[in-house]
Amino acid sequence: MRTIDPPDLESLRCFVAAATHLRFRSAAEACALSPTAFSTRIRSLEQHLGAELFTRTTRSVRLTEPGERLLSQARLALDAAARCTQVVHEDHVAPFEVVVGTRFELGLSFIVPALSALERKRPGRRLHLYFADSADLIARILRGDVDAAVASMRLNDARLAYAPLHEEQYVMVGAKKLLAHKPLASARDAAAHRANSVHSDLPLFRYLLDARPASEAWSFARIEHLGAIAAVRARAVEGVGVAVLPRYFVDKDLREGRLSLLLPRTKLATDWFRLVWRADHPYEPRLRELAADLAALPLR
Repeated sequence: MRTIDPPDLESLRCFVAAATHLRFRSAAEACALSPTAFSTRIRSLEQHLGAELFTRTTRSVRLTEPGERLLSQARLALDAAARCTQVVHEDHVAPFEVVVGTRFELGLSFIVPALSALERKRPGRRLHLYFADSADLIARILRGDVDAAVASMRLNDARLAYAPLHEEQYVMVGAKKLLAHKPLASARDAAAHRANSVHSDLPLFRYLLDARPASEAWSFARIEHLGAIAAVRARAVEGVGVAVLPRYFVDKDLREGRLSLLLPRTKLATDWFRLVWRADHPYEPRLRELAADLAALPLR
């Protein structure tokens, strides 16, 4: 697709007037132009964009499908242009919108409960959420679809910047009813158990393996991959398999006895929740403010 320069604001203003009045003469009067000059402006815009925006007859004017698609965007562009003048003379910080991506479970347990506190902290900041896995979040950050993401993703891309939020601790857990007849006290016991994780390569179990001697061979009877840590937790509570999960996510289960801690003397490797954004993001100072505000809130 060829690159087309953005249309000028005056042409968009005429287009919106024509779309509102659906009579070129009335729209021309609203824009303080002669009917001929107004029609020329609309034709030039159509030529510039390479699409007819109106269907005209001697009796009526109506928007085409491309015209309908352009209308809402043209109004946004005119509103944004008007704000450019206003914000220069405002004493307070102008409202700004940020799209934050995160995993489903972390979003519901940490980000969503924090929204009201974050809004009170900075009323001009308007947060929107997007839920996805880490790979999708990184791709959307780099494309500019998402401004930032909260996740414990491994980062090795120089195009990304981040700020640490909370240390993420992991524990190995199983249901009491399962462990009562199938204890798991060492790697040798793994052969009697099913390992549940989000993916088939057991990414969460790396926090266990990194904390144990390299000579140990952890070979489970079966591996079940469930796609989300909420599903892994549910299977563990049910008594189907053991799992490595974030401590914050199962703290209540451990306190209330639904799950038991396995290998309690082994301190599993840790990770960090981070706020991640594209290194050249124009809102970087505000994203760092958001990171500081998130870091000050408790991880649930």
